[in-house]
Amino acid sequence: MTALRELWPEVQDTCTSLGLMLSIVLSVALARVVLRRQMHRPMAHIFILEFLATFQLCFCTHELQVLSEQEPAHPTWPLTLVYFFSLVHGVTLVGTSSNPCGVMMQMILGGMSPEIGAMRLLAQLIGALCSRYCIGALWSLGLTRYHVSERSLTCRNPIHVDLPKAFVIEAICSFIFHSALLHFQEVRTKLRIHLLAALVTFLVYAGGSLTGAIFNPALALSLHFKCFDEAFLQFFIVYWLAPSLGILSMILMFSLFLPWLYNNHTSNKKE
Repeated sequence: MTALRELWPEVQDTCTSLGLMLSIVLSVALARVVLRRQMHRPMAHIFILEFLATFQLCFCTHELQVLSEQEPAHPTWPLTLVYFFSLVHGVTLVGTSSNPCGVMMQMILGGMSPEIGAMRLLAQLIGALCSRYCIGALWSLGLTRYHVSERSLTCRNPIHVDLPKAFVIEAICSFIFHSALLHFQEVRTKLRIHLLAALVTFLVYAGGSLTGAIFNPALALSLHFKCFDEAFLQFFIVYWLAPSLGILSMILMFSLFLPWLYNNHTSNKKE
């Protein structure tokens, strides 16, 4: 009985954080439904959808970081939450990317015009910054023991390796995730969402303790805005340049190098 009483505050804090995240998800889903019915201007519709998607992703990730610090009894609890909310985002944010690298990939492959791409990037930037300020205001209310306003005012550096290793880790994570995103398009939607959620969970498990395994420039800006202010060059290289290079490497490999290798092999066999 005493053990249960000691555990009860942790349970309350966890339920509060989960409730906040699910409230944001439901609010964004409701806003998307209203937007679909009331908004008839395509560019404005695209902008607001991307803004809402990035806001939801960043807000929930902020709160997931809080939950990961509560030291639950089961060590896989944070990874379970990552998988669950990756599923939630995959189901509720259809038609958006919430990631500048995803927009860049579509633009390079010709699936998106530069105007729409620029609109989406601007929406992601604004959504990421708005989520940061909203979560800071929410933490100042002290709804749980872990909600303190100082969290949003200090740099919690997630990089625990030297710069070259951090660069390679984020580039590889971006390469793997967007390769899967590109090649899972033919997979049934229900299965694709589970596969991508499992992949995100694996990448967080593999690289989370080293760099955070963010591979999303907008999310990195929202999570570590103060760190960008204090060590801009380092964070720019790791969280903006590295994922972008991972995207470019992936496109070059699958669009140019592998087709060239296949054609070269075929011509050699004919000879």
